[in-house]
Amino acid sequence: MITIEPLDVERDLDVLHAWVTHPRSVYWMMQGASRADVRDEYDGIVANPHHHAWLGRVDGRPTFLAETYDPAHSPLAGLPEIADGDLGMHVLVAPPVGQPEPGLTTRVFTAVMAHCFADPSVRRVVVEPDVRNAAIRAKNAAAGFVELREVPLEAKTAMLSACTRAAFAAATGADHLTPDLMDRAQRHLVAKALGELTHERLVAPSPVPGEERWRVVAGPSSYAFTARRHLLDHWVVDPGSIERVRDGVPAAPDAQELIAELAPTLGIPDQLLPTYLEEIAATLAAGAWKLRHRRVPVARLVDAGYQEIESAMTEGHPAFVANNGRIGFGLDDYRAYAPETGAPVRLHWVAARRDLSRLSLAADGTEQALYDGELAPEVRGRFARRLQVLGLDPSDYLYLPVHPWQWQHKLAITFAPDVARRDLVHLGEGDDDHHPQQSIRTFFNGSRPERHYVKTALAIQNMGFVRGLSPAYMAATPAINDWVASVVHADDELRGCGFEVLREVAAVGYTGDAFHRTAEPSPYRKMIAALWRESPVPRTPPGEQLTTMAALLHRDADGDALVTAWIKASPVDAATWVRAYLRAYLRPLVHCLHAYDLAFMPHGENLLLRLRDHVPVGAFMKDIGEEVAVMGDLPLPAEVERIRGTFPDDVKALAVHTDVLDGVLRFVAAILDDDGVLPEAEFWAIARATIEEHAADHPELAEAAARYDLLRPEFRHSCLNRLQLRNTLQMVDLTDQAESLIFAGTLANPVAVTP
Repeated sequence: MITIEPLDVERDLDVLHAWVTHPRSVYWMMQGASRADVRDEYDGIVANPHHHAWLGRVDGRPTFLAETYDPAHSPLAGLPEIADGDLGMHVLVAPPVGQPEPGLTTRVFTAVMAHCFADPSVRRVVVEPDVRNAAIRAKNAAAGFVELREVPLEAKTAMLSACTRAAFAAATGADHLTPDLMDRAQRHLVAKALGELTHERLVAPSPVPGEERWRVVAGPSSYAFTARRHLLDHWVVDPGSIERVRDGVPAAPDAQELIAELAPTLGIPDQLLPTYLEEIAATLAAGAWKLRHRRVPVARLVDAGYQEIESAMTEGHPAFVANNGRIGFGLDDYRAYAPETGAPVRLHWVAARRDLSRLSLAADGTEQALYDGELAPEVRGRFARRLQVLGLDPSDYLYLPVHPWQWQHKLAITFAPDVARRDLVHLGEGDDDHHPQQSIRTFFNGSRPERHYVKTALAIQNMGFVRGLSPAYMAATPAINDWVASVVHADDELRGCGFEVLREVAAVGYTGDAFHRTAEPSPYRKMIAALWRESPVPRTPPGEQLTTMAALLHRDADGDALVTAWIKASPVDAATWVRAYLRAYLRPLVHCLHAYDLAFMPHGENLLLRLRDHVPVGAFMKDIGEEVAVMGDLPLPAEVERIRGTFPDDVKALAVHTDVLDGVLRFVAAILDDDGVLPEAEFWAIARATIEEHAADHPELAEAAARYDLLRPEFRHSCLNRLQLRNTLQMVDLTDQAESLIFAGTLANPVAVTP
């Protein structure tokens, strides 16, 4: 975090003197100044109403000096280029102690410029660097400055330069797309691709003779690297170690080129390869943006709030290589709506004609209670007046929240006839600020955290799907959630583990469009719908910290792991911490499987952990309606029957083997092992003991435990990237997900009972 405050000369004199007299600060022109000289200079600036000095901090540490001044009261006064609304600026970044931090100067420069333009009266920022200072002139140009002319000043020949608001916005809108940042993003993604494609047995690294390195050959290129190997065929490739050679010549690692080179091996259909490469490019762009703008150290997250942690997540799905595609978003959309930007979003609302729409509610809900809870009386009054002004009766309509992007790019264009005939009426923005979650189309209410999450349809292509919502499919969502919640809430074992579900309590969708009259279903039938999910905030006890479980897989830009920091901040040792975590996560999922044949999709983004004293004490499972399955003959209400599936026992067991052990715990185990916190053999022994202890506590479930056989020596290796590579537009059929699975042999089970 970068902060800027007025300079306190007495307090800051020591660092100030060290900075301005350092040999690297030669262009500050105070090389031989004494402490008294520096004090006099900055006392004079502080006393000058036309000149101001500022101390800048990065994560609380003094890091830079900035000055702003009125050019009309400076040596630039009288120059014909100087105009009303100009603000002069100087900036000095502290000389580094040890290794320079990549990108720091650019981040500081951008923050100082934003500080200047925070005053609405400022139209341009003016600078006058020494003409010999090529480095700062290049930095100025990158920020949008235009060099006007050389100007002779008392102690230097200056290059007078100016930057307008528009030029700064245009230049910094893509300030993350630099060679250095893109190289880091490329190396990170290439390392992930090599590791995950090896895990899925799409490539097979061979040892480099005489070296502790591995090599993958991809068409005309070869990639040599070091890697740490873990159980479950998990490879952690060191990004900095990657050396690429193409046609015998060293070349920079490039994720798009790697995929193109491996395309015949990966089995990507020719017609879909460009789409997948576009998703790779978008993932790289997002990676570079996060390196520039989201350098949040894990130390700040150890005690952070739920939404601060949520927006600090930088990896996305841990297994998918192309996991930040978001095809359809432009750069402005990314900055406005991507969860990692942390920008608040005001949802738009439309009125949908009641007889062309459907609202489904939980058993304990009513339409009146839903809208009373989600919309303030003044907002509902405003919406009603909007309809009445158009000669419409508000009672003929349902209110439906929509993503701002969806209104702008889809409803107002693709559904223009529906809007024109007043079957859909745009009501404008709501009053609450919402925060996009990692799933990108689900929003947390930042203004009123006790209010429901809102999940919206969003017609962008991301990670194997267009992110729409089907009104027909969602009609049963509240009933499904009611049934699952009734099972979970009535179970003593689950209550004892602190395991709960967040119900999706209402769903609304519009079906009056032409696309619902066609013979075949299409993504266009999934563009105008929303659902509401319970907030975890009212059910989180005081003194507990709420976090996405994805945080356990998070490393910051410096490579520090949040799970390691939490363990170190807790009052227990690593093994005890892991036991507590697996009691809150693994044990409830095993119990649901054995007791009810009930399976969730328990990846990191779908589960929230509750921590007390930094130790897990419970969990909330979410995203129930689309992801839950009953894989046995348990009686179900008619309206819930949709979630029943029939699968072989070894596929049923993948609800733990693939979704938990391979999909989540292999990453957590590797992080703790690599950080020297807990050896992976001990981690997996604790996981095995968690399953065994559940079996011992529930002899009545012995038959189910034997049938699922979670401790078997090996299990089928279900692969995620293979699904996306086969069809990046729709990687699975949501109505029959098991039939879409792709297997690559078996994996040795890390929790297997050893002979």
